[in-house]
Amino acid sequence: MKIRNIAIIAHVDHGKTTLVDRLLQQSGAFRENQRVAERVMDSNDLEKERGITILAKATSVEWKDVRINIVDTPGHADFGGEVERILSMVDSAIVLVDAAEGPMPQTKFVVGKALKIGLKPIVCINKVDKPDARVTEVVNEVFDLFAALDATDEQLDFPIIYGSAKQGWMADAPEGPMDQGMGPLFDLVLKHVHEPKVEEGSFRLLGTLLEANPYLGRIVTGRVFAGSVKPNQPVKVLDRNGNVVEQGRVSKILAFRGIERQPIEEAEAGDIVAIAGLAKFNVADTICAMEVTEPLQAQPIDPPTLSMTFMVNDSPLAGTEGDKVTSRMIRARLYKEAEGNVALRVEDSPVGDSFIVSGRGELQLGILIETMRREGFELSISRPRVVFQRDDAGQLLEPIEEVVIDVDEEHSGVVVQKMAERKADMLEMRPSGGDRLRLVFHAPTRGLIGYQGELLTDTRGTAIMNRLFHEYAPYKGEIQGRRNGVLISNEAGEAVAYAMWKLEDRGPMMIEPGWKVYRGMIVGEHTRDNDLEINVLKGKQLTNIRTQSKDEAVRLTPPIRMTLEKALAYIEDDERVEVTPKSIRLRKAILDPNDRKRAERAKEAEVG
Repeated sequence: MKIRNIAIIAHVDHGKTTLVDRLLQQSGAFRENQRVAERVMDSNDLEKERGITILAKATSVEWKDVRINIVDTPGHADFGGEVERILSMVDSAIVLVDAAEGPMPQTKFVVGKALKIGLKPIVCINKVDKPDARVTEVVNEVFDLFAALDATDEQLDFPIIYGSAKQGWMADAPEGPMDQGMGPLFDLVLKHVHEPKVEEGSFRLLGTLLEANPYLGRIVTGRVFAGSVKPNQPVKVLDRNGNVVEQGRVSKILAFRGIERQPIEEAEAGDIVAIAGLAKFNVADTICAMEVTEPLQAQPIDPPTLSMTFMVNDSPLAGTEGDKVTSRMIRARLYKEAEGNVALRVEDSPVGDSFIVSGRGELQLGILIETMRREGFELSISRPRVVFQRDDAGQLLEPIEEVVIDVDEEHSGVVVQKMAERKADMLEMRPSGGDRLRLVFHAPTRGLIGYQGELLTDTRGTAIMNRLFHEYAPYKGEIQGRRNGVLISNEAGEAVAYAMWKLEDRGPMMIEPGWKVYRGMIVGEHTRDNDLEINVLKGKQLTNIRTQSKDEAVRLTPPIRMTLEKALAYIEDDERVEVTPKSIRLRKAILDPNDRKRAERAKEAEVG
């Protein structure tokens, strides 16, 4: 059977996963009456909740006796480690663009990678039925984007198709016809995408995705570049430098057929398959026949820009909500994650019972923490720190990101001011239609930690921010951190409403009555810039005088709600976020107030 391999590139929310659903339905991968979950390709709980694709996945459809392998790629730059490798599996890409929003930074990130390795994309303008669609301008913006990314003349001569994945149609013109379903898109793929190039020689497969399966062990997905492979065939694994990692036998070959993987008896060159049976294989390694000595070219991986320390939870409430609390369990889980996720780096910290985890951004690390807490882990997490580098002259370099913010005109002033405080340089400000402006900055990653929440507050939830790693550049100097101190509990027990009510003038609380607190736990934000220890357990003095005013019910101001992302952005260097399956608490790194004062004095003496 003939084969075509394509990837789908799109920004978050531009309708990529919905498009794949429609392609599967119309190619007959689902029966008419089969009940299929919305957004089939987003299988992970967090993907469904956040509406983003985190892990790349493959599927295949048959159209006019041709098998089309489709790979769904993540649109977030934090998961760029996935994107770079996926593109090496395919021969073309469908660039899916929203007819109203136009090409966005993450589209730029993935399209840039695709053009660099020579793919010739098909542009698909989706959501043309939106009332604010501006099809012609968006096509021009896509052309400008390709030109800015140094596309060749051949790449700039891209075919365009229009339609609405949600309504299930594609056509050569924005107005239709709408009655041919997804057929025109399938036909365009067959016409525009060439058959996979097959190299001469023995079996070679470049691994691009890795997963752990409870029954089959490690499964690697990749494209067969040369030869063919059968179950039980002896193979070896070469790393990027050509060193032999291991030798073994292929226990099973799985091919993508619709949304399921089925075992097959032979995988031919050009196909995308999953192979089980090897234990030490890592992403970007080559699985090959025993006589092969040269590995396949693999994409280098962009460097991590942010790191956090994951520690054992040592608070007084440790072990009361989770069942995975030891450093041995945490270590095993983190190293297992790093095996399959190349953009993640895990090292043992010199301080006992803790691990330094480095990744591409807050989103990637936040999702790892959220996944672990759902699995029953308890953790103590440090403040995110950026990964600095030094150039040949010894100058300190820090990661800089390109930030694009779409905002209503009335809120643009506060955004420009806040970004300036974060040492960002503004590159451009231009109208983006409907009284909105598009602001583009180069900003240090340090300054952006936790800005997302503040941006939404400043713009009443109307701004959209997109970030993308740009380069390492000279250190931009000190950035002002949090200006307020915190309120710290000086006793352990359950918080009392009356005590909290009495302390309301000290600052907003982060806890509710009845919550368990302990010494050193952060329970609120101080209205001043220093930390203050308070007692939230003190009950009302009981007297035998009954008056109307004395017995009034206590009315408390609603507390500040701390999500995981907000908490990680809020804490300072001497604080921690305690994460358990049920709670997110903030605490001081040193719980005992006397030890804390001693540590502060020692630090001051060092500085002095």
